[in-house]
Amino acid sequence: MRLVERDYALLRELDRWRWALSRHIRYLGEFSGQRTCDRRLKLLIEAGYIDRKHVLYGIPALYFVTHKGKVLEGLSLKADKFKVEQITHDIAVLDTVIYFLLKHQVPLAAITTEKQLHQRDGFGIRKHRPDFVFLLDGKNHCVEVELTPKAKTRMGKILQDNFMAYDYQNWIVPHTQIKIRQMLSDNAAVCPNIAVLDLAEVVDFVKQYGQRGEGWDVVR
Repeated sequence: MRLVERDYALLRELDRWRWALSRHIRYLGEFSGQRTCDRRLKLLIEAGYIDRKHVLYGIPALYFVTHKGKVLEGLSLKADKFKVEQITHDIAVLDTVIYFLLKHQVPLAAITTEKQLHQRDGFGIRKHRPDFVFLLDGKNHCVEVELTPKAKTRMGKILQDNFMAYDYQNWIVPHTQIKIRQMLSDNAAVCPNIAVLDLAEVVDFVKQYGQRGEGWDVVR
């Protein structure tokens, strides 16, 4: 197949997020619609640049860059590992990425992923990093998708670290997670840059946007 610049950009996007669902790739890859996206993914799979796996029942296939694709783009050849128990969380993260791209017009180029943040840290003790960060209107934002409660002391440290490092910390939390919401509320006085968004609002916005058949209308 003849590769075009969008294909190369897509390989880079998939690599920095580790993997994505086709509904995320539709926007990360600047496709005009889902059919166009799926047709291109099929060709890239047949050419050996990307692959897809069904990991969990009821969860769509995960798309990721193959060794051949990594070599083509000069990416790290280290295999990306993912934990099965993290898949639901990581899907929510990617839905949140699309939400900020579409609703708040955050450029893709302004986003740094958790993987990239850890790569910048280099070797040593692994630190907690947000799910992704971005720069918008001169302000630094971090985004944390939290589906299950952390220990109170650990949560407090993460909030304090984010308060020191970022202008805004955006927490995406299911409305059913009362304990998480309470911990965020308890720390709001000392960390006034906390903003809480219901995960259902994020998912509903992305779903409704996709159902309207709209394609790429965000900026890189």
